[in-house]
Formats: sequence, C-alpha cells, structure tokens
Amino acid sequence: MTATQTLLAFDYGEKRIGVAVGNTITKTAEPLTIIQQKNQDERWKAIEQLIQEWQPKILIVGLPKHPDGAEHDMTHKAKRFGNQLNGRFQKQVVWVDERYTSVSVDGGNDALAAQLILQQYLEV
Repeated sequence: MTATQTLLAFDYGEKRIGVAVGNTITKTAEPLTIIQQKNQDERWKAIEQLIQEWQPKILIVGLPKHPDGAEHDMTHKAKRFGNQLNGRFQKQVVWVDERYTSVSVDGGNDALAAQLILQQYLEV
C-alpha cells in the first residue's frame, strides 16, 4: 500500500507567492494561500509555517519560461527560490513548467496558478 504524500506547490513571484496543497492518493490540488509579506524574512517565516503545518514530502515550484521554452529572468529567480527551499527545509524540490498557468487564471490569482502547477505534476 502506498503512503499518502502531501505536496505543496509554489507559484513564485517577486511580489507574491501562490501556494497550493495536494496529495498523491486523491491526485487533487487546491489553492491554499498567497504570501504577500513585504520583506524576505516575513516571507520565509510564512513558508516555514506552511511547511510545519502541512508536512509536505515534496515541494513543487513552477518554472516560468517563454512560450518557445526559452528561459528568462524569472526562470532563474524561480530556480533560486526552489534551491533556497531545498536548503532551508531539506525537502525535495521538483520544478514544473508553468508556461501559461499564471495567465490562464482569472484575475492573476497566484494560489490558483499554484494549484494548476500542482495538478499538472499530479497528472504526470
């Protein structure tokens, strides 16, 4: 019997970070919150609280790219964010191509974008 694994997904942005939660049994994801703290210390504290509360096995980070798949400035910032998550919390980080997730969400809701990123991971 496979153990349920809780997952947290992040739609990284410089101003906001969308967060979603899901699990490997139901293979469903739901939007959780949007982290909007002004400074980095507050952002990391908010992330730490979510990780302590949900105890995820894996952290999923959306990897933004140009429509043709080429990387850009935000690609590198999202990679850095994922590497920091791994270093701070010793959790496996998986990157998922997030092309079109933020723009396909009505009103730019970052938590919904994180849900789409996580759902994409769960459906693979």
